[in-house]
Amino acid sequence: MATIRVRDWTKEQIEKIREGESHSSHDSVIKSLLKDRELAKFAGENVASEAPTRPAEPAPEPDKQFQDLTVLDELSAPDSGVLFLWCPNCATEIAHLAVDGQLGVSVFETECRHCLSNLDQHAIVAIEIGYPIERKLTADDLAADLQACVVDYWDRTLGEYAEGAADEAGGIEQLVWQLGQYAREFGWDWPADVPAVGFEPGATYRNAATDDRIEVVEPVTDNRNALDSFEIRRYGPDERPTSVDTEIMDSSTVVDLIATRRLLLEQPAPAAGSPATDDRRDE
Repeated sequence: MATIRVRDWTKEQIEKIREGESHSSHDSVIKSLLKDRELAKFAGENVASEAPTRPAEPAPEPDKQFQDLTVLDELSAPDSGVLFLWCPNCATEIAHLAVDGQLGVSVFETECRHCLSNLDQHAIVAIEIGYPIERKLTADDLAADLQACVVDYWDRTLGEYAEGAADEAGGIEQLVWQLGQYAREFGWDWPADVPAVGFEPGATYRNAATDDRIEVVEPVTDNRNALDSFEIRRYGPDERPTSVDTEIMDSSTVVDLIATRRLLLEQPAPAAGSPATDDRRDE
């Protein structure tokens, strides 16, 4: 008769059951366990078949800045099934859609025919019918709203990656590179209170965690579809940029600083004689 080899720990557990339940042999213990397993499986199938079917709960709405402006990537249920896709770079309509039921977009790419920007689901803005588009166009507020909507989405999305809450966390390097490309192409004045999404030569950033300044000198690699490594100067709040040597910051460190929302773009000091400096002098 064939034998089955088991480890010592398993033998000890079987022996404990045999003594505790007064089985006549180890074989009796194993048969009892197999029977219990079949009963448990049968009971589980009955419970599953008798349980009422519940409709799937809708995904929670994102805590975004605008109710009727949504970056396409996180739009799930368009109001009345109608939405208009707009380019945030030139504030031009790309297309309008009618949607039946829920909307789920994993990848969407198109080109704006007006400014020729290549856009994907992380940049296209969906405008729903509740947004007062005619009034906004008349007041010349639409472009600012589109920018604010996208900046808010980029900031929240990168924050979700940093917290480990976003799907496909392995794609963070590609996302950081893509958002940096958009920020460069769109040329927006970046809000001072929102962490940066790009890393640009000639710019200076403040690390909010350490208060160090990072002056970006130039890229040292030339990647087409990935973030470069950079030559930088890193100095403390009491140091001068000229007092420190340059160093190389690799792309993974840049990605980490951006994704964890620690980099704030330093605003250049006003030039002498500008209204801002004159105001301070008067004080």
